[in-house]
Amino acid sequence: MRLVLLGPPGAGKGTQAVILSEKLGVPHISTGDLFRANIGDGTPLGLEAKSYIDAGKLVPTDVTARMVKERLAEDDARDGFLLDGFPRTVEQAEILDGILTEAGVVLDGVVNFQVSEDVVVDRMLARGRADDNEETIRTRLQVYRNETAPLIEHYADRIITIPAEGTVEEINAATMAALGK
Repeated sequence: MRLVLLGPPGAGKGTQAVILSEKLGVPHISTGDLFRANIGDGTPLGLEAKSYIDAGKLVPTDVTARMVKERLAEDDARDGFLLDGFPRTVEQAEILDGILTEAGVVLDGVVNFQVSEDVVVDRMLARGRADDNEETIRTRLQVYRNETAPLIEHYADRIITIPAEGTVEEINAATMAALGK
């Protein structure tokens, strides 16, 4: 299966991706992991990304897209993948569409983990991270709504909405059922 995972910060995408990756037998491809791997391995793309990060800037879409394209071309992603963190914008979705078309494959679906803002705030505060305070979390949610939520409309014909406010097991069971697995 070839899936994009969407949902606000704290929706549990990463947790579900690990479980889904194992159950579906496809790699979980997280942009955060891609950045860390490319930077850690000192690849040309990693060095390029690091130069932006070191300057306190966002890594440009072009650099991220090239990392994703390279990763999707690896053998383990040939029969499917779970993309987490890319695309984040409609522009990135259009780039991904081009990458997939060039590879002769299509997305099977876009899983949208839907969760209320209050639940996200509670979950993220419970993690106890120093940078997670309610104001920061609500700001991140606003950024998500502005930048990433339009993807739901972009992918309207492929959206699979999963209520993500139960236990990890309940959410995973709902996701697997929605995927017909």
